[in-house]
Amino acid sequence: MAMVKVTVNSRLYEIGCDDGEEDQVRRLSQVLDARVRELAALVGQVGEPRLMLMTALTLADDLEQAQRDVAAMRQEIAAFRAEQKTATEGADALVGLAKRLEDIAAKLEST
Repeated sequence: MAMVKVTVNSRLYEIGCDDGEEDQVRRLSQVLDARVRELAALVGQVGEPRLMLMTALTLADDLEQAQRDVAAMRQEIAAFRAEQKTATEGADALVGLAKRLEDIAAKLEST
């Protein structure tokens, strides 16, 4: 297990993570630090626990919105696939109909 030192809201923390995940922990802590600083600029230093809770809530809200967006996109993709299937089936039916008409025309020409 690796240990990573990160700074959030001017406080140093040592965090354990799996080997190889150190860069991601550092990157995520930078995201967290930026969000904490953003909130602190808006509401002031209201205490570390409260500021961290407020930050967690805003990040959870962002995650929930992203999940809703992904779900909506999946629904759109499913609708597009259904339309594509319908269009393909319609095109196949038209090709079949055109072939039958060509066969009928060929028979009429030969008689």
